Amino acid sequence: MGDDTQAIRNLVFRYAELVDAGDFGGVARLFADATYRSLTPEGIRVACGPAEVRAWMERSVRRYGDGTPGTRHLVTNLIIDVEWQRGTATCRSCYTVFQVVQGRLEPVMTGRYQDSFVREVDGWHFRDRLALADLIGDLTHHLTGLS
Repeated sequence: MGDDTQAIRNLVFRYAELVDAGDFGGVARLFADATYRSLTPEGIRVACGPAEVRAWMERSVRRYGDGTPGTRHLVTNLIIDVEWQRGTATCRSCYTVFQVVQGRLEPVMTGRYQDSFVREVDGWHFRDRLALADLIGDLTHHLTGLS
């Protein structure tokens, strides 16, 4: 069971690492057979599968000259529940996004992830993610379409 929870932690942390590296193709591969949902002011936005997830990331997240969004996502407070016999798991976690804005390192957003996973022959995979924003700062340097 310990290996299962570590594998799930690694998936959650890998997502943050890939976003911060600007590797949206890598993010999309994490959601190859999954949905990625985000609560927005307009409602819940849903992307299903790698093509939609990648397109969403490409449209929504600013990248700079080095190909990265200039962010650091910190994911904490992981609470993992594994249903070993069923081959499923859930994880609730918190995230904080830091970014250098006009020469200052600032937290630009905090929120929560509600994830579900499925165990396949080759290991654990995302099945669904719901991203919820709790505290929002200046996102104009991080996300597109903001003024």
